[in-house]
Amino acid sequence: MNEISQILASGDVRSVFQPIVDLESGAVVAYEALARGPHGPLERPDLLFAAARAEGRLAELDELCRRRALEGAVQAGVVLPLTLFVNVEPEILDTAPLEELLALSDGAPGGMQVVLEITERAIGTRPAELLATVTRLREAGWRIALDDVGADDLSLAFMPLLRPDIVKLDLRLVQQRPGPAVAEIMNAVNAYAERTGALVLAEGIEDEKHLAVSRALGARLGQGWMFGRPSPTLVTTLPVGGLELPPAVEAETHVSPFACLPESTPLRRSSKPLLIEVSKHLEREALRFGSTCMVVAAFQEAKHFTPSTTARYRELAERTGFVAAIGQGLSSEPAAGVRGADLLADDPVRGEWNIAVLSPHFAAALLARDLGDRGPDLERTFEFALTYDRDVVADAAAALMARVLPQDPAAVEALRASTALAGHAGDPAHARASQSARRTDSERTLRRALAATANGVTISDVTRPDQPLIYVNTAFEKLSGLRAEDVIGLNCRFLQGPDTDAAAVARLRAAIAEGREVRETMLNYRGPERTPWWNEIYLAPVFDESGRVVQYIGVQNDVTARVEAESRLQRERERAEAYAAEIEQLAWRDPLTGVLNRRRVQEALEGTVLHAQMSETGAALLYLDLDGFKPVNDRFGHAAGDELLRVTAERLKARLRRGDLVARLGGDEFLVILPGLDQASAGEEGRRVAAELSRLLSEPVSTPRGEVRVTASIGVSSFPADGAEFDQLLHAADSRMYEVKSAHKGR
Repeated sequence: MNEISQILASGDVRSVFQPIVDLESGAVVAYEALARGPHGPLERPDLLFAAARAEGRLAELDELCRRRALEGAVQAGVVLPLTLFVNVEPEILDTAPLEELLALSDGAPGGMQVVLEITERAIGTRPAELLATVTRLREAGWRIALDDVGADDLSLAFMPLLRPDIVKLDLRLVQQRPGPAVAEIMNAVNAYAERTGALVLAEGIEDEKHLAVSRALGARLGQGWMFGRPSPTLVTTLPVGGLELPPAVEAETHVSPFACLPESTPLRRSSKPLLIEVSKHLEREALRFGSTCMVVAAFQEAKHFTPSTTARYRELAERTGFVAAIGQGLSSEPAAGVRGADLLADDPVRGEWNIAVLSPHFAAALLARDLGDRGPDLERTFEFALTYDRDVVADAAAALMARVLPQDPAAVEALRASTALAGHAGDPAHARASQSARRTDSERTLRRALAATANGVTISDVTRPDQPLIYVNTAFEKLSGLRAEDVIGLNCRFLQGPDTDAAAVARLRAAIAEGREVRETMLNYRGPERTPWWNEIYLAPVFDESGRVVQYIGVQNDVTARVEAESRLQRERERAEAYAAEIEQLAWRDPLTGVLNRRRVQEALEGTVLHAQMSETGAALLYLDLDGFKPVNDRFGHAAGDELLRVTAERLKARLRRGDLVARLGGDEFLVILPGLDQASAGEEGRRVAAELSRLLSEPVSTPRGEVRVTASIGVSSFPADGAEFDQLLHAADSRMYEVKSAHKGR
């Protein structure tokens, strides 16, 4: 019987307790239970859990440690008003048997309040299972702490979705020098705490300097050696207090994102083109918020996840924290880095179009329901709502996330098995254990599986100079055009050539140096003939028991056909866009001034009003007529008149904001559209801008026939005060322009 089996059979695991202190009162309000093995080589928790993981008995050990934590806490006296913090291993979160422990905590003398700590390692791998477990715990009365916040941006991205009661700041935020990353984390955590009432707990407080930093970061609670080291007994030198947690979050489950909308939500109707553009806008917003943002979308069917959508979502996966795409027929990874899920035909999400964007400082969701129209796809109509209500967005994201599949189990198994295939460098005891394991049936099965897979698999030893390959499978031999005996011992750079992207190579090297996973698509060369091919590479680190990166496993795939198809598609798209831009310039632009023409202005104003209705903002319309333009034409000729019109348009564009619109109706009449204003003051703002434009346009203009000077009469209307239709707004502005012109004639 090996050592782990003996520990599990005897139950020889104990808990020590570290105090958690209210930084305002200095009172101990909680204790965190920390697992310890029997005295000896497996006493440290990292070594203990690594050994259990290697033997496939992680779930048994995790359950035993939680049981010992609750039993030890009761014996030590961690009862109300004190709170107990316990951990759960992320890998077995969804299968952890928590019911008996819930009963145990309920039966503690004097009662016990329990907080379960979850790390970001559980978030990205099994999000659906994580959310289900959190719901189960909340229903049982347990509270949730998000641990190690700041160690990975993913914890910030998921924080609004998990809605933890306590946010635990990683000790590096307290102990290291502040920088931009710390400021970003601090802003995100403080915004969440202010909005929800969640408590912030700082770890790693060892001295007064750390304490000051913790308070500056917004921490209400603290933990570290300054208050007490982990011990079997409780602290007796500090007063005891109670932990006042925010009101418990009520767990809600919704059958679909659209069902998350409150009954009072006003619904609108539209065909697909508008929904496509709104979806793209939300995607751009997600890119703006970067790695702390998550995007979850439902596409009905896989056919709607087009090549252009694939390209956009691949970029989202590269630049945001988490991206998922759901639809009938979609795979578990429909694009590089994008998590996927297939929908059953009777799933209510199958009849919806959804996109939810959630980050610490932004929340928005487009939630639409297909009305079942027949006919051309772009003419299908939906009823929809665009909401910025954070709770509704979080509920919608959770409803979609519940359908996301776990990460590919084959890839996870390959990562776990890579250490057994090649052994741990510099660790003779583990090497002997690996040699024994290679003789087992499961190991032989794994070798056969890796040999049979269509993806190239490599393992490199990063503890040795030049990080040589120590294992390649048959598929990699075919991809590289070289035999295993020819490449073992070499660095993978032999695949590169003169046209390989140096920036992609630099990103791979940087990721390996930092010990993180990375995905790149780059040009490689095959065999002695050096035939070029495109390689989609995924590299992931393998750690030993001490947390040191010892190997990298690589999964490689020939995507030449896809890259060439995308390249052709991109060239065709660029030609089409250039042609469309040229056509648009001819169709919608005034050839003399370059501003919008009369045909385009109605559509532009209607789009502005629609956006204003959706965003609850205002807009202003300025109707402008030049006074004295006809005498300029009569006296100086049409060339001078044309120059005057061009200068007028240039002056208008130079004064206005980037999003404002200028159009020429014909002759010497212009329209100016000012979107994004406050509804209450839109008219006043329009009149202020009109006064500035009037002064600007009265300045002299140089023409080929000499200097001329005109004035402008400008009428102003506003949305919503003067109506919501093009004709209403235009008529009001036109009428007021003639009132101004009459006043000018009177002077």
